Amino acid sequence: MDNETLQRTLGEVARAARERLGLTQVQVARQAGIAPAVYGRIERGGMMPAVPTLRKLALVLSISADLLLDIGTTQVAPSLETPVPGGDLTPELLQIVRTLRGWPPGKTRLMARVVKTIDTAPPDEG
Repeated sequence: MDNETLQRTLGEVARAARERLGLTQVQVARQAGIAPAVYGRIERGGMMPAVPTLRKLALVLSISADLLLDIGTTQVAPSLETPVPGGDLTPELLQIVRTLRGWPPGKTRLMARVVKTIDTAPPDEG
């Protein structure tokens, strides 16, 4: 997700959470310790808050920061006690997986074909 889309999404979620609580922008801004104009810009998707402000907003709005950042439960571990995905993979494989996660679908499909071709090739005789 690009920064502009993230800002817009964060603003939409913040607005919905504020309205759910029946608060005004001024009330949320004061409770979070920021200027009302700044909070208004955040809600309109015009600015990304700093991490400490994001934390305050999550607390004031009574929602998880995951919601504000549009992070789904399938994308991250629910706690630090959760086993690491791919914990049995070698460091090299983990690096490959991390790299592939950032690729667009077309590039990933191409890499899958390359891997399949390599996998089906006869073993080296060297």
